[in-house]
Amino acid sequence: MSAEKNMQLGLDGRVALVTGGSQGIGAAVCVALAEQGCDVALTYVGKPDEADATVGAIEALGQRALPLLADASDTEATDGAVAQTVKELGGLDVLVCNAGITRDGVVWNMSDKAWDDVIAVNLKGYFTFNRAAARIFKDQRRGRIVNISSINGERGKFGQANYTAAKGGVNALTKTLARELGKFDVTVNAVAPGMVATEMAANLPPEFRNNAVRESMLGRLADPADIAHVVAFLCSDFARHVTGQVIRVDGGQYI
Repeated sequence: MSAEKNMQLGLDGRVALVTGGSQGIGAAVCVALAEQGCDVALTYVGKPDEADATVGAIEALGQRALPLLADASDTEATDGAVAQTVKELGGLDVLVCNAGITRDGVVWNMSDKAWDDVIAVNLKGYFTFNRAAARIFKDQRRGRIVNISSINGERGKFGQANYTAAKGGVNALTKTLARELGKFDVTVNAVAPGMVATEMAANLPPEFRNNAVRESMLGRLADPADIAHVVAFLCSDFARHVTGQVIRVDGGQYI
């Protein structure tokens, strides 16, 4: 979708950092923010060609892009990514935490490593990125944080004890930071998608995708852009009085 066709949200000149921004929801968020006038830093771990493609999409919109190799489970790397964004792009106004992994399995078969790996990226990584941004936003007395959660963090999901525990933790973290940062004019919200038509969903057994479609009141999976447009809205001044919320973007999959 072209920038001319989008509602203009007044984000021109702002700097955003999107974790896990090389593919799927993260890449769509990067593009949506660039369409709205943001310069965008994005973190990635593998597949540098995908990061390059996202960088190209951002730059094609006339915005600066900064790819950052950073593992969300590594506190030194997360702090460094935030610092490098500020140094090279001149500041930070928006943080979108999206980086995540899955290591699915029923709880009686789940290893300590499968649990620890998911918690380290999907919860601790959110904490360390949120903490680093909060220090900046508190001092400048402005900022937007949006954490990508999941409806499964609210309802649970068979075979995903680690993932759902992490996403439930993200929801609680979001509400706590909204309380702590509100007096500094910083908003903190979470967006909770249902199943989204990403590469991850494409690799699932067909019955899983078909079940998600049946659950949806709209009878379809979300496109990554459906999530990204809500994120962009929450980063704008149109959402200046929205904080501490977990907003489902799931087509009514979980009602």
